[in-house]
Amino acid sequence: MVVASLPGASYKTQARIIAALGDDRSRYEDASALQAAAGIAPLTTQSGKQRFVSSRWACSKFIKQTFHEYAALSINRCRWANAYYQLQLSKGKSAQMARRALAFKWMRIIYRCWQNREAYDDARYVERLRITNSPLIKQMDEIQSNSTSA
Repeated sequence: MVVASLPGASYKTQARIIAALGDDRSRYEDASALQAAAGIAPLTTQSGKQRFVSSRWACSKFIKQTFHEYAALSINRCRWANAYYQLQLSKGKSAQMARRALAFKWMRIIYRCWQNREAYDDARYVERLRITNSPLIKQMDEIQSNSTSA
């Protein structure tokens, strides 16, 4: 039910997400633990005034690839995901970095749906973005107006 509701997820992608999450809902303490296990969350090292951000090498490549690929698939099927991706690109991020950032966001959403045993509801999420006055709403509106004027 949870993964079947994800926009853009094919049957194979759904199966990979199910395998990545497993059947033990207590396996990951929270969404950040899942992100760290997948290597999607950046590793920050700080010493004094110096701060370094790097990729995690000790992670499950299967989980990392699964969510990274799903993020790419969602761009064409989900308006806010497309807007988030375009926003990341406009900030000077590479396509790879933008997809990884989107995967980071999707993992938090999927984790919450998985824990609550409820299907993903795109309208509910977009409404939440409106309530919190997210910059994604403006980006979504710009993309919508550009596509209708073209």
